[in-house]
Amino acid sequence: MSSFDEKIVLDILEKVSRSVVNISTIRLVHHIFYQAVPVKGIGSGTIIDPKGYVITNNHVVRKARKIDVTLWNGKVLKGTLIGTCSVHDIAVVKIDEKDLPVAELGDSDRLRIGQRVYAIGNPFGLAGGPTITSGVISALNRTIESRKGLLEKLVQTDAPINPGNSGGPLVDLEGKVIAINTAIIPFAHGIGFAIPINAAKKCYNEITINGVSARPWLGIIGLSITPEISKHYGLTLTQGVLVTKTIDGSPAQYAGITSGDIILKLDDTPIYRIEDLLKEIHKRKIGERVRILIYRRGLKQTFETVLSRIP
Repeated sequence: MSSFDEKIVLDILEKVSRSVVNISTIRLVHHIFYQAVPVKGIGSGTIIDPKGYVITNNHVVRKARKIDVTLWNGKVLKGTLIGTCSVHDIAVVKIDEKDLPVAELGDSDRLRIGQRVYAIGNPFGLAGGPTITSGVISALNRTIESRKGLLEKLVQTDAPINPGNSGGPLVDLEGKVIAINTAIIPFAHGIGFAIPINAAKKCYNEITINGVSARPWLGIIGLSITPEISKHYGLTLTQGVLVTKTIDGSPAQYAGITSGDIILKLDDTPIYRIEDLLKEIHKRKIGERVRILIYRRGLKQTFETVLSRIP
């Protein structure tokens, strides 16, 4: 890349960095003697609407009693949580300010492995503006189990994403936001993950209309059965979804599904991997009744349940 090309890219990054904010929160936690203690948290966010709408990670603002948003110029504003989408770890925060710099959103369906990207974050709101790290897209459509559940169709990058950079944008060479960075993955050392912007846009639209992302929910944590997993657990099947946990109060629990069950079908659709199960659930509506074919202790059984709104 020539110095002229680099200057163009640097100018683009400087412009998009003005739409990246610092988000600081205070949440109350109860210690061993049941007394409420304020705990501070930090993260980043991306302004995507001149009316003051900011996209960030759900885990950055979750249960926050107070949200402060620091702009690129150091100005601090009060943030109001509009809604959340826990499926994709996305939240929307509103600030009251005019003439805000807005990030341009790209199309994550057109991403390619090897494409150069930049992760931008504003973890401390310090003078000098946001931080920028560079890398490439190393993988697409990753499904990862975090501390809060499964995150699907993630973008994987070798651009470092530190905890305080959660909620900041992952941008391409044109400065378009192609994903929202997340540092919620516990084992992500040396690699970063980000939520595709098309998924984030869908969450944003649902949140700004309904106040919450209205997605159907089954309520299991599971593993795609591979030959290696089948051998490790001594299973007789080599495909399907092994249920490792059923969430309390979930449709799966009400149906009688327990850990150790293997999901083979949802209605008439075969389920080979966890991605197949998630895809089929997201095609359904809240309140829709579904049949689930389970393999349990050598027998196949069919369970019925009604999909509820994800909590």
